[in-house]
Amino acid sequence: MKVAVIGTGYVGLTTAVSLAMHGHEVVGVDLVEAKIATLKQGLSPIYEPGLENALVQVLQQGILTFSTDLKDAKDSEVLFVCVGTPEAADGTADLSYLLASISDIGVLHNNNPMVRTVVIKSTVPVGTGDRVAALLEDGQSLFVVSNPEFLREGNALADALKPSRIVIGANQQAARAVMERLYEGVAAPRVITTRANAELIKYASNAFLATRISFMNELSRLSSVLGTDILTVAQGMGLDSRIGPEFLRAGVGYGGSCFPKDTIALLQLAQEKGVSLSLLDKVREVNRSQPVWFMQQVRKHIPDLKDKQIALLGLAFKPDTDDIREAPSLTIIEELKKSGAEIRAYDPIAAPAVQKLHPEVTYFDTPEEACKGAHAALLITEWKECIQLPWSVIHANMAQPALFDGRNAWPVNEVREAGFHYTGVGRS
Repeated sequence: MKVAVIGTGYVGLTTAVSLAMHGHEVVGVDLVEAKIATLKQGLSPIYEPGLENALVQVLQQGILTFSTDLKDAKDSEVLFVCVGTPEAADGTADLSYLLASISDIGVLHNNNPMVRTVVIKSTVPVGTGDRVAALLEDGQSLFVVSNPEFLREGNALADALKPSRIVIGANQQAARAVMERLYEGVAAPRVITTRANAELIKYASNAFLATRISFMNELSRLSSVLGTDILTVAQGMGLDSRIGPEFLRAGVGYGGSCFPKDTIALLQLAQEKGVSLSLLDKVREVNRSQPVWFMQQVRKHIPDLKDKQIALLGLAFKPDTDDIREAPSLTIIEELKKSGAEIRAYDPIAAPAVQKLHPEVTYFDTPEEACKGAHAALLITEWKECIQLPWSVIHANMAQPALFDGRNAWPVNEVREAGFHYTGVGRS
């Protein structure tokens, strides 16, 4: 099929590449000329494992092209909308990029009429698909579908090629048939439903996963007082088939582009409808306070951080991505600055992005260099480069051998045997 993908960010680029790999003829459209020029050279503007190699392959095959002009997609049967829906000042989803894209599609369709399906992949409030359908007069030669993405940054391409499920929200059988054709070669469970249901499935999924993380983070605070080990507790919980092991890891909090903005957008939607989601409100409160709680554990061991050298290992919100949106590291940097500490940081990918925000931090090319002369090392992102370390060398070069494991990823027995003071999140 001939497909257009509007927006070439994390979701859009991954969607375009994966659809091309499934044999469709795809054109990626973005207004940012510099980004399109980069993509045409086979260079990905984002860091995502395997994505750039796959991009080069489909470009060379001629099944993926890029343009800054939607007119180059005039023959596309399916148009995916993958633009950003960032958090507005009031917490609601900002739909300005999406509505601008829909306006452009309307003009394209009027000038080049044919049967088309517009697929909203961006995360949008419930009712957006119906709103777009009204704008585009859905149901004649043009159909509107909600097809939310469930991509994990750091694993996005694999998730796009082999999705956990495909949710298709469409109000006409003809639109559903188009989507089934599009995904014909993809083996994944289907949920065929209304646009509104599909939109809520996306928000509900992210809100529930955020709830599991915040529950474990709050439980870790109790565990640290009781002298229990949150890892063992999580293992015992996860073996219950009603619970499962995923998203039970305590740490310094979640970040990224999805969980923070999607939970607040769902809360705002509920408030507009006069419904209280007090549990989700608490989830956000716990997440906001978790990095601050973690810093309290650091201050228990080092009460006066003024002029102390503190090494931060990892800055991205999770490994295998350069995304620092809502990253816990940013809160921890602010806490350390308020305390007068000297910050030494390492991240194999995300350091340049943080450096733009915090040029006063000193950045290093290796974890060993960041730890040299430090009075404490804090693991913020569990990059393999930050976990597999020469502990005897690190110990010898630190001013004070104190480790604070914000991801419970360091080998606790090994580092204690090497002579470190070790503090995890909710670990005995």
